Amino acid sequence: MAIERNAVKTRYFADTAWVDGAWASDVLLSVGPDGRWCGVQANAPLDARRGAVMLGGPALPGLVNGHSHAFQRAIAGLTECRSAGGRPDAGVLGDDDFWSWRDRMYSAAKRITPAQLEAIATLLYAELLTGGYTQVCEFHYLHNAPDGKPYADPLAMSLALVRAARSVGIGLTLLPTLYMRSGFGVQGLRADQRRFASSPDSVMRVVEGVLGDQPDLLLNAGVAVHSLRAVDAVALKELTHAAGQKNLPVHIHIAEQTQEVSDCVDHTGQRPIEWLLKHAAVNARWNLVHATHTTAAELQGIKASGAAIVICPSTEANLGDGVFDFPGYAGMGGNWSIGSDSHVTRSWPEELRLLEYSQRLTHRRRNIASTVAGTGSTAAALFEAALAGGPAATALPLGGLAVGNRADFCVLDLQASALLGVPEAQLLDALVFSSPAARFADVFVGGRPVVQDGQVCSAGQASRQTTKLWPQLAADFAQAMKQLWR
Repeated sequence: MAIERNAVKTRYFADTAWVDGAWASDVLLSVGPDGRWCGVQANAPLDARRGAVMLGGPALPGLVNGHSHAFQRAIAGLTECRSAGGRPDAGVLGDDDFWSWRDRMYSAAKRITPAQLEAIATLLYAELLTGGYTQVCEFHYLHNAPDGKPYADPLAMSLALVRAARSVGIGLTLLPTLYMRSGFGVQGLRADQRRFASSPDSVMRVVEGVLGDQPDLLLNAGVAVHSLRAVDAVALKELTHAAGQKNLPVHIHIAEQTQEVSDCVDHTGQRPIEWLLKHAAVNARWNLVHATHTTAAELQGIKASGAAIVICPSTEANLGDGVFDFPGYAGMGGNWSIGSDSHVTRSWPEELRLLEYSQRLTHRRRNIASTVAGTGSTAAALFEAALAGGPAATALPLGGLAVGNRADFCVLDLQASALLGVPEAQLLDALVFSSPAARFADVFVGGRPVVQDGQVCSAGQASRQTTKLWPQLAADFAQAMKQLWR
């Protein structure tokens, strides 16, 4: 029986949809006026389907992208040369690691303008939508002008991200980030980090300035602490206490690099996660980004605290970070979400595939995720876990096709070569593991179409009135890139 909560605004019908962790047949999906599911009915009779919008393929919930640095889309593909600055013409060869990559990243971070950021983020967010993400957590630390001074409008860079998300219709969790020093035991920031300067008060002012007084279906905020090396214990406590007063999610980079772990031990006598669990009030609002280098005791501590981990497989691989202990954490039922971080890839099937493959390469076994979960399908085990982690990352009801959740979903293109002839029961496995991954034909956020026939369109427009946005987004992006890298 359908469960109705509000007057129905829009109804969709899918021959197949992913409901409660499995494919269900003949599913009637009803969206209330508030943009949330007010009815999810499997095996719907013929008379119940009348008047519903017929979906062109199987429907999957949209996923949360739990970690994004939008401006880093501007360096995707530009750091893959073993030379000074990552450029093929620089002429000086040398070792390359996270820290040399960071220098190239800073070359964009210290120059990008609000207009350029908006152009880059708008195209990125369109790409994320077509890649199956319907909400993005933006870990945002470009607060100030290039000279380090505040903009006349202190929200200039933050609002550029908000406008970018609005333009394409993706949900945005803005995470203004606290960044106060260049490393452990150091006072202040380096010259190439002066744009990042912030305080607990300034971070909370961004939250308040962006959100205003009215709740929004597609926009909310939390706070971020860049890392333990970038803040002191007093400021960390002050910011996270303020966030707790407003019940905001808290995100922090942690234990991504072995050097970071060593530096933390040298300056505090403890490993980063060990220190955090002992000195901060870590709870279910916290999201620990990366946590690549952990001990079993640290993972147990994270699980016991109720916190979640945000895993970013493509970035962690691209930067040479290392491999997350997925069997150890997932085996104890730890909560996690997925993120694309530096955006070298921009679809969740790619992230989940790389997460599983990194484990197979490390452990020399197959179907690691399903083995740990005790289920049959590896893709289903990965997808369900990533889906369940979305509410922790965002503090929003984004956990799937269920009454009360925001009505986000994607429609698979069954004509894509990766899905041709695949039995219905294994469509999700083929989506994740038969690459290149099948495309999402349509994407809906809050019950409104934002991608149609694989093309991002003006948010919420009926199909007969759709305006394809990609040509203008691409032109604006190309112009911003030309300005940055001329």
